[in-house]
Parts: sequence; C-alpha cells; structure tokens
Amino acid sequence: MFEKFYPNEYMDSTYSINFKDYYDRGYRGVLFDVDNTLVPHNAPADDRAIRFFRELKEIGFDFCFMSNNKEPRVKKFCEAVEGTYYIYKANKPMVGSYEKGMKLMGTDRSNTLFVGDQLFTDVYGANRANVYSILVKPMNPKEEIQIVLKRYLEKIVLHFYKRK
Repeated sequence: MFEKFYPNEYMDSTYSINFKDYYDRGYRGVLFDVDNTLVPHNAPADDRAIRFFRELKEIGFDFCFMSNNKEPRVKKFCEAVEGTYYIYKANKPMVGSYEKGMKLMGTDRSNTLFVGDQLFTDVYGANRANVYSILVKPMNPKEEIQIVLKRYLEKIVLHFYKRK
C-alpha cells in the first residue's frame, strides 16, 4: 500500500553513503535535496559539505541540487560548494525537475541517484521519475510546522518499510 513511498535505501546520513561504491556500479550523477539532507534547514554550507562535494567531484560524480526552496537559498548553497547545477522551486514530487536535473548533468534514470530526507516529496518524486532513491534521516528535528506534520505520517510508512 505504501510501496510508492519506499526508498531504495534508507541511510543515517548523506555523509555515511559510500559514493565510490555507487560510482563503481555505474552511477554518474546525484540529485540532492539541500535542507536537512546536507545541512540543517536554511543553514549555510559548512566545511564538511564543501569537502564532501570536492570528494564527489574527485570520484567523478556530477551533481545537481533540487529544492522546493527559493532561488537565493539554493543558489547560495550551490555556489558555496562550487557546484554547477541547481533547481529551485522544484515542485517535488513532480517528475519534471528530476528530468531537468538529469538533463543538466547529462545523465539518465539508469545512472542517477537521488538523496533526500523526506518521503512524500523527495523519495516519492524520485520513485515516480524511476530514479534510485536514498532516504536519509533529517539532520535537525527543528522544522517548519508543515514538515513536522508530514513526519508523523512518514513514521507510519517507515514502520511498514522496515518490516518488508
């Protein structure tokens, strides 16, 4: 019943994912949510994020930031980590921004990963776009009220996901 919301994988943190392994398996592009996936909500890029994206480039990955947030927020983060591509007001879970991100990176569904912290926007959208989805735990429990409410529903879906 909830399968359309299930991620391909569920990890503790973006920073605990072995991206070299995914590269070796043929993946070449990563679509990333920003807030609570890479840094706490509305926080600037920190040293860990800057190092992380340098390492991703060294591995050979291209990446694109996809956020439902406004352009100033997403652009500033992208520039701080020396990224090239970003999509703001992405309207996740709509498929169009996932397709646009892959086009920008020159990747396709078979060699693109998506990493995000929300089931009903990030993972559901990636699944609808047939992109390999990795759900990570949110970095900071302090969130806007509409996200807090969604987290209660996410707990129900994750309960069934973990039992499968």
